Amino acid sequence: MTYSLESDPLILAGKSFRSRLLVGTGKYQSFALMKDALDASGAEIVTVAVRRVNLDRSSESMLDYIDTKRYMLLPNTAGCYTADEAVRAAMLGREAGLSEWVKLEVIGDEKTLFPDTGALLSATKTLVKEGFIVLPYTNDDPIVARKLEDAGAAAVMPMGAPIGSGMGIRNPANIKIILETVSVPVLVDAGVGTASDASIAMELGCDAVLMNTAIAGADDPVAMAKAMKLAVQSGRIASKAGRIARKLYATASSPLDGISF
Repeated sequence: MTYSLESDPLILAGKSFRSRLLVGTGKYQSFALMKDALDASGAEIVTVAVRRVNLDRSSESMLDYIDTKRYMLLPNTAGCYTADEAVRAAMLGREAGLSEWVKLEVIGDEKTLFPDTGALLSATKTLVKEGFIVLPYTNDDPIVARKLEDAGAAAVMPMGAPIGSGMGIRNPANIKIILETVSVPVLVDAGVGTASDASIAMELGCDAVLMNTAIAGADDPVAMAKAMKLAVQSGRIASKAGRIARKLYATASSPLDGISF
């Protein structure tokens, strides 16, 4: 039976989504441009940094440009450097009515923005006990991924490369091992630079891709958002179609067996 995207939704914490592309809302030149890029991406889940959103809505906010009937908000704890900070940010977002879902970030180093995996695991345990649906951003360590799943994470989100670097998937072998190690969805988060990077993540077998800078920082964010949408779709289809095996030597595409000259 031929594979169909329509019959293969992304399932996160029991909720079904048609799109496997999640997008962020930072770094755009204007809120209007952000809105157009979100529309072009086809995404259904949009991340917003709790620390960067005007929650009291007393002045213009990015939330004024996001149709919450069309998109599910996924608050994130960007900018938090301790477990306590991240937990407080998640609580604030929920109290402000954003969501009980959270993209959990606990940064361990200001220069590299690598996650503090110990603090991340601690914050995950706390937030799961508080009733949150936790999607933690982590490094590409299969052991940490397994521990996060054991702590109750609804998915794991390993980095493809450092945040905002645009270097693509630097360690595909580790991503593959993570896919074999955990049973929750695996979403590549951070490092995507262009459409082929997103496609590679999906071809590896990942369930979805989350990105921000690759779209917002492009010369034409709207066009790049459309490209990312198509790349995620094509990568998923290719993953399900099954690639041919890699071989050291050539194999004729038109076999000569049975042909006489």
